[in-house]
Amino acid sequence: MKIAVPAETTEGESRVAATPDSVKRLIALGASVAVEKGAGMGSLVRDADYEEAGATVDTRDKTLADADVVLTVQRPADDIVKALKSGAILAGILDPYGARDALTPLAKSGAVAFAMEFMPRITRAQSMDVLSSQANIAGYQAIVEASHAYGRALPMMMTAAGTVPAAKVFVMGAGVAGLQAIATARRLGAVVTATDVRPAAKEQVESLGGKFIAVEDEEFKQAETAGGYAKEMSDEYKAKQAELVAGHIAKQNIVVTTALIPGRPAPVLVSKDMVESMGEGGVIVDLAVERGGNCEVSKLGETVVHNGVKIVGKPNLAGEIAATASSLYARNLVAFLDILVDKEKGELAIDWEDEIVTATALTKDGDFVHPALQEKGDGDE
Repeated sequence: MKIAVPAETTEGESRVAATPDSVKRLIALGASVAVEKGAGMGSLVRDADYEEAGATVDTRDKTLADADVVLTVQRPADDIVKALKSGAILAGILDPYGARDALTPLAKSGAVAFAMEFMPRITRAQSMDVLSSQANIAGYQAIVEASHAYGRALPMMMTAAGTVPAAKVFVMGAGVAGLQAIATARRLGAVVTATDVRPAAKEQVESLGGKFIAVEDEEFKQAETAGGYAKEMSDEYKAKQAELVAGHIAKQNIVVTTALIPGRPAPVLVSKDMVESMGEGGVIVDLAVERGGNCEVSKLGETVVHNGVKIVGKPNLAGEIAATASSLYARNLVAFLDILVDKEKGELAIDWEDEIVTATALTKDGDFVHPALQEKGDGDE
């Protein structure tokens, strides 16, 4: 069984799908590993490091030749798709909702593609959850970016020359990214508040030293399903919550937004008026900018200055600290491959009844097989 790791082809992507540590683990599964020259440079991994771990390092063509499994971070370019043999496995963050048409050649290639972002949120799959591992890094980096853009110290400082007040940081959304942003901002000494539509988030926010901001009426207390997901709130509640949040944002120095809904544009949480209510020098970091943004004035790939407020729309924040992000992502992939391989024979042995497999399988036998994509038509669209 040959596992290939090509260099990423998405512009600006500095992460890599394997590290020397993960290479050793893949070899322990009975595989041989081939890595494209220079694939790890953006993540501070030298070709020699891969070779020392037991991988072969060569050109892209030789790396991909006869590969049984190809590991990527993002959706690969067409030349990689064309090099896949029929039946080969491709695993990566493939953006099925945002780029279905771009995935049609992959479906038609006969490859078995697994979209790692479709990993089910079950206990057995936690070690494979790429969205959580990368959101964790993005939440941390959001505060680093905010601190840089803010241009002032975050903690309160008492000096002989006077006292510097602590920065006020408001995190919107207390999922994985939001919780890490809260924790990081607190470590840096900021006064942190946060909001979320799930009642259970209050305890999580407070456990990290943040203050929870929400209209906590009876509707809010019933706003979570048995499965832990948020219920749709009434228009009346939304209006009350929006009023509370608007008044709170006006008092903040830094706002971090993290709200994303799979398969849908990001909800707008911060209006233009809210931006204008912040003081000169305020900062907003929009983690949802790649899906349209949580802030009305965000622009993908730009830092917009509006009424003296900086709105940071940098995409792929996890990629800004690629060495750490790649380390976690590569471990996610090893954990996933572990359930696809017969360790005794060192061969692929996919259990198509496994709920992890069925949840993540995107293409097979020349077509899309995931229900979310089949509803939109077949691979001939």
